[in-house]
Amino acid sequence: MKVLLDTCVIYPTVMREMLIGVAGQGLYEPLWSARILEEWARAARKIGPGGEMQARSEIAVLSSQWAQAEVSWPPSLEDRLWLPDPADTHVLAAAIAGSADVIVTNNAKDFPRGILSEEGLSRTDPDAFLLGFCQSDPDAVEYVATQVLKEARRLSGDDWTVRALMKKARLPRLGKHLSHLSDS
Repeated sequence: MKVLLDTCVIYPTVMREMLIGVAGQGLYEPLWSARILEEWARAARKIGPGGEMQARSEIAVLSSQWAQAEVSWPPSLEDRLWLPDPADTHVLAAAIAGSADVIVTNNAKDFPRGILSEEGLSRTDPDAFLLGFCQSDPDAVEYVATQVLKEARRLSGDDWTVRALMKKARLPRLGKHLSHLSDS
């Protein structure tokens, strides 16, 4: 399954690490565009002076690990598309160009199901997306969550529980489902 990841699900670190980690387990093929990655870098400016530079470094690593994930398209594709927010047509164009099955986004209102279905696409939020994998392949998702939890504890110095970390990352249902991992 090919899945287009919108900027809003790539930029938050824990959410991105969960999504990319699950892709690394072979559960789906991630897709994005240069513009989506650029939006991530620009959004990271908000966290302070080094935010954009850190994001660009993370983007370089991600791009080298997932070289096949970046899609492009001719301008004519984007020109024929319509979404409620014209600034999001590039996301739809990337999904179409990459032959994605699903767009993972937190912006449901900007990606109406009817318009997406006309293009053979659906959308889901990252919590439901990851929870679905957790139910179908719990070992793979639990492995990823354990690694993300360990890294969050290492970087922050805080004794996170998986439930609290996932809740903070706007993945509350996943965190509840994985709450038994907190002692890992």
